[in-house]
Amino acid sequence: MDRLQEKYKKEISLDLQKELKLKNFFQCPRPEKVVVNVGIGNWVTKDSTRREEVLKKVSHDLMLITGQKPQIRPAKKSVSGFSLRKGMPIGLRVTLRGKRMYHFLERLIHVVFPRIRDFQGINLSSVDKAGNLTVGVKEQLVFPEISGDDTDFFFGVEITVVTTTKNREEALALFRKLGIPLKKEK
Repeated sequence: MDRLQEKYKKEISLDLQKELKLKNFFQCPRPEKVVVNVGIGNWVTKDSTRREEVLKKVSHDLMLITGQKPQIRPAKKSVSGFSLRKGMPIGLRVTLRGKRMYHFLERLIHVVFPRIRDFQGINLSSVDKAGNLTVGVKEQLVFPEISGDDTDFFFGVEITVVTTTKNREEALALFRKLGIPLKKEK
């Protein structure tokens, strides 16, 4: 069992139960899943001859980052201004749950965020009303699994942490207890 998952079960959930005045352990907010998205539409539409090569390399990098094979996301409709046709691959998505989710969150908190240049913390506006956190990383090179020498393409990664919370305040309490570096409220 991962350290973060064990810490959640033994410490964080009990602290949240007291702090939020919940009657039952099962009412405690918890991370439900982590969704990692990468958009590749601009490379694919510019040069259709390199489409398979780009998809293969970005998919491989995303697989190294998450430990799970990404799902190719097709375009929902055609847009002639972008030379985009319905069904063309424009992104990749990975959904992590359970042990992989906790392992990824632990690496994100303790390894990736400290490697981001001039990182001051995550804005509170990144947490929506439903209690989900969405963070963007500009380059995949902040992940230790990716080597800069082997990479031809630099892409951004969007990470969404979906929680079981009912409101934003519960989510902020959960994220702070998990150790996610949020900025202080003003």
